[in-house]
Amino acid sequence: MKLPFFLLTMTCALARGGEWVNISDAVTSGLKPGYAGPTAGVAVDRKDGGVYMVVNDLGLWRSADHGAAFAQCSGKDVGGRGETGWALQADPAGKRLACFMVYGNCAMTVDGGVTWSKWTTSHFDFGSVDWTDTGRRLLALRHESGGVLTTSGDAGATWTDLQKGFSGCGVIDKSTFLATKEKEAGIFRSTDAGATWTQVHAEAPWAAVPVVYGGAVWWATGHGILVSRDKGATWQLAGMPVEASYGPLFDTTEHFTVAGKGGFFETRDGGRTWEKAAPLPDGFVVHRTGPFYTWDPAADIFYASAMTKPAMRFSRR
Repeated sequence: MKLPFFLLTMTCALARGGEWVNISDAVTSGLKPGYAGPTAGVAVDRKDGGVYMVVNDLGLWRSADHGAAFAQCSGKDVGGRGETGWALQADPAGKRLACFMVYGNCAMTVDGGVTWSKWTTSHFDFGSVDWTDTGRRLLALRHESGGVLTTSGDAGATWTDLQKGFSGCGVIDKSTFLATKEKEAGIFRSTDAGATWTQVHAEAPWAAVPVVYGGAVWWATGHGILVSRDKGATWQLAGMPVEASYGPLFDTTEHFTVAGKGGFFETRDGGRTWEKAAPLPDGFVVHRTGPFYTWDPAADIFYASAMTKPAMRFSRR
């Protein structure tokens, strides 16, 4: 087991049901986070409920008790900050997490944060991983690059830059990619690892990265969820319209949540009906740069983080 460059554990109060509570101040008040404020990233391991939190310029921290206590887990292998809400990509099956960071190192863990594989390049807005195929194919958008996509087939050891002009990306398997473009509407699909692209849907989703889960691909449009069950070749609306800019965040393919301007919304019937599950924390918004929103379905806890803001926790129990 590789030891982190420093370790600190602090405790903070848990949220009472139905309100947002700060879970990061107990950690960050004793440190000197970087330019973008205390935190910029939060993710949940769906297998064991572990919570990952980015402390700006001070790496990734992990909690095994829903944010009551955190310990630095990434050493110097992860640094900088998460520029967008899709910078931390957690495997829906648990354990694995990929960190697409700006102004700091990027890395991946396959064992719940115990060890890390540092990548040979960094400075990404966001990225995607083929979790259901090899788990080694990465596709990412380089920060302030004119929309350059770059890909790795060996878990970050080597990288190949693709074309410019992209605004979103997703990986289904080692050779099937999805993307949106800065100046062309629609969803574009590649079946040759990004060498060529074909438009497969006229509408461009709002979210930067789709979610691959339950044998399908799900992509938030801002006013609903598009779903493809044939590796992105065709798309249809999943259920009824809903304010959905982040997610879906899955319990099952029938029970999942999304986040939008009005807060978190929940369906228990695959999107046919929706109800509000939680508000956004005070001062948090919907924006392509900044906010992270996630959900632990087993514990029924929502989490939020953003540049210049603390990490927050909302429990419905």
